Amino acid sequence: MPLTSTDSAVLSPETVAGTCPNSLLRAVRAEVRLALGWQKTADRVARALRANLPDPADLLPADLRNGDPVGYQSHLLYAEPDSSFSISAMVWLPGQETAIHDHVAWCVTAVLQGREDEEIFALTDGGRALALAAHNVNPAGSVSGFAPPGDIHRVRNTSDSVAISMHIYGADISRLGNSIRREYTLPILP
Repeated sequence: MPLTSTDSAVLSPETVAGTCPNSLLRAVRAEVRLALGWQKTADRVARALRANLPDPADLLPADLRNGDPVGYQSHLLYAEPDSSFSISAMVWLPGQETAIHDHVAWCVTAVLQGREDEEIFALTDGGRALALAAHNVNPAGSVSGFAPPGDIHRVRNTSDSVAISMHIYGADISRLGNSIRREYTLPILP
């Protein structure tokens, strides 16, 4: 059963929904083992992913690439046995979005199909509100990496077709259930 945007159940190994290319796994593993700190690791893993961008058809079976009207879907592809990283593919129907959130560790994303918009927020007003710090439009082929702090964001599919993205986390989401540390419901100041 795939992890959905509203599912808080912990993933187990039998929930692996697709496959991940071995060349990408080797490249990510090599970068993670350098232990250079979260932001440097995210930057280096982003470079490795950019050099090894997979086709969504190679990651997920056709039925999992269609999306679900209930919410965007996160499909576990791989979790490193030592829990140092995990990889998932997310499938978004037009208009689907995440809550505003941050992460438990570094994260690298690549849009493989479609387009995703990302709003990046900063805490303001003594931590009682959010301010929009940046807005990125990420077409297919876009790769980015980030690490806490400063990773408060919201992602949405603003295209008119299914979007598919790959996410590499510096945490084991098969044990944690997802990579979200906190959701933010603070007001957004102009």
